[in-house]
Amino acid sequence: MTWNDRFSALFERVADAYRKGDFDYQTGYSAEELAFLESIGYRKRELFDFVEDFVDEGEPSPNTALLVAAVRRDYFLVDQKGEVSGISITRDELPNFGEELDGILYLPRILVKARAKLRGELDPDIMYGCGGDRNFLAKNGGIHPADFLRHVWASGGDDSKVVSWIKSI
Repeated sequence: MTWNDRFSALFERVADAYRKGDFDYQTGYSAEELAFLESIGYRKRELFDFVEDFVDEGEPSPNTALLVAAVRRDYFLVDQKGEVSGISITRDELPNFGEELDGILYLPRILVKARAKLRGELDPDIMYGCGGDRNFLAKNGGIHPADFLRHVWASGGDDSKVVSWIKSI
């Protein structure tokens, strides 16, 4: 089974458990499943947050969760060479919801979240792809969360490249 099939099967298993009332992301994984998540640079809470929003709100879809995981996995294996960062970005370190960059409201916040997501540094209480992120991406050209991550990665830390891309949509 390829990694994407394993991810999709795990997503569905966790979603089924969630639908049955298992809301504890701490204990809902086997040792094999945890090892798999670690191998792609993912944390158990990251998967659980996508499952929770999908089951409760209908989005993001399992395919979106997979595509976002693919970007994180690629970054983890290519840029981080399979090494976990060890840093955790907390809510206090995120820009406020009302901050803007080049006239684009919320962009500073989602940029920090996206970069932290790429590096696997988001505190477990922060979700890349949350409702606020999805709202921002929808209002700015209907950007897919995985596409936004890839553009942030490709920008090499140059915010102006991301701004130009968003304004071109």
